[in-house]
Amino acid sequence: MDADGAALRAYYARGLERDRLSSARGQLEFARTCEIVLRALPPAPALVADIGGGPGRYALWLASLGYQVEHRDPISLHVSQLMADAAGVPAIRTAVGDARKIDLPDASADAVLLCGPLYHLPDSAERSRALRESARILKPDGVLFAAAISRWAARLDGILTERIYRLYPQALRLVPEAERTGVFPPLGEGSFTSYSHRPGGLRAELTAAGLDVTDLVSVEGPGYFHADMEDRMADPAERGIVLESARATERVPELSGLGPHLLATAIRRG
Repeated sequence: MDADGAALRAYYARGLERDRLSSARGQLEFARTCEIVLRALPPAPALVADIGGGPGRYALWLASLGYQVEHRDPISLHVSQLMADAAGVPAIRTAVGDARKIDLPDASADAVLLCGPLYHLPDSAERSRALRESARILKPDGVLFAAAISRWAARLDGILTERIYRLYPQALRLVPEAERTGVFPPLGEGSFTSYSHRPGGLRAELTAAGLDVTDLVSVEGPGYFHADMEDRMADPAERGIVLESARATERVPELSGLGPHLLATAIRRG
C-alpha cells in the first residue's frame, strides 16, 4: 500500500464520513449535488455506478428514486455501513473497489457518479486512470458526474472556517504550496489529505479522458462559510435563500473557488 493509500484509509477508518452529510454544511453539499445531478441524470430505472461512493448516502438516494445502483468504495467500513443501511434494498449492489480499476463491464452504466476519488489521487496519471475507467463503463452518451475539491478550499474552509492551524500550526505554511500544486499533505495521523482542482484543470482532465464537458459548477457557493449555517439550514426560508445564492453564482468564473467543491457533468459521446 502506498503512503497516499495508507493516509486515506487511516482518515476514513475514523468513521466520520457516515454522518458528514447530515451536518448543516453537509446538507448544503448533499442538496446541491443532488439537484445538479438530476439536471442530466437519465430517467429511472437507469443503472448508476456510484464509484468511490463512501458510506452510500448518494446510493441510497438514487435507489429511493428508482435507480439501479452499483456502489464501489475502497474502504471496507463504508461498504459494511451501506450493506447495513441498504438491507432489503435490492436496487443496490455494493463491493470494495478501486476507481482506477472498476470491476464492471464496458458500456454497462447509464451514468457514473464520481464523488470522492479525484480528491485522493495526487498523481495526474492516477486521476487519468480513474476518469478513463469511468468513461469505459459508460454507455455511449452516458453521463459522468465528477466532483473535485476547489483549489482554495484549504484556505477558505480549513484555515478561515475550521481554523485547523489551532491543532496543526504547520497548516499555515503548507497552504500556499497546496494552492500552487493542488496537493495538501496529511497534517497528522488520521488527518485529511487531498488533491484540489482549478476549474480549468478539471475540465482539461475530463476532456483528455475522452469526455465532453457539458457543465461545470461550484456546488455550495459562498453561503458555505457563514458561521450561522446551522440555523440557516434549519429554517426553510433561510435554507431556500442559501440554496438560491449557490445557484445564482454557480457558473460565475470569478466565484468558482468560493465553495469547497466543484461538480462537472460530462458525456461519453458515440
